Formats: sequence, C-alpha cells, structure tokens
Amino acid sequence: MAGISTHVLDTSLGRPAAGVPVELAVRTGGGWQLLGASVTDADGRAADLPDVAGGATARLRFDTAKYQGSSGTSPFFPEVSIVFTVAPDQRHYHVPLLLNPFGYSVYRGS
Repeated sequence: MAGISTHVLDTSLGRPAAGVPVELAVRTGGGWQLLGASVTDADGRAADLPDVAGGATARLRFDTAKYQGSSGTSPFFPEVSIVFTVAPDQRHYHVPLLLNPFGYSVYRGS
C-alpha cells in the first residue's frame, strides 16, 4: 500500500490554494472507484487521503472551478485530473498541483 498526499499552490497569487476539493479514485474494470475525498487546508495540503494498493492506476481529481469561482475568477479548467500508476514497491506518493487561471503543472514530489 502507498500513502497519497497532495498540495495545491496558486502560482498566480503566490500562495497555497485553500479550499480545493480533491477526490482520490482507482481504476477498476468498470471505471473509477472513489476511495476518498478531502479539501485542501490553509497550507493547500490534503494529507488525509487513503492508501492505494501497489500496481493500481490512481486518479486525483481537483475541483478547480469551486476554488477559482470563490475568488471571482471564471475558471478555464473547471477540474484537473491527474492519473498515475502506483508502483508495488513505493510507500508514498506526493503529487503537487501548481495552478493558475489559464494553466497548471503537476509533478511527483518527495
């Protein structure tokens, strides 16, 4: 099992993005199975997501429309979905999202 954590940074404002809803799901034969959900805290972190089995394909889905709409910005990307493979021998994945109104970037953190 691998622990999953994430954080969202608003690069247009230069600060963490608080209040972003995040869902964690795994791919199954019939689609996606939701494992858990969270909301980013004042530091932009959602650290209370459940573990994922090694070998699974996982998806983090960020509701960016809710976040950007609360700041008066009309979102170009209403959601961001990040799909990644969980290696059997990994114990933890940290997947940060760098967000601005017209773009985003993601990487595997440490």
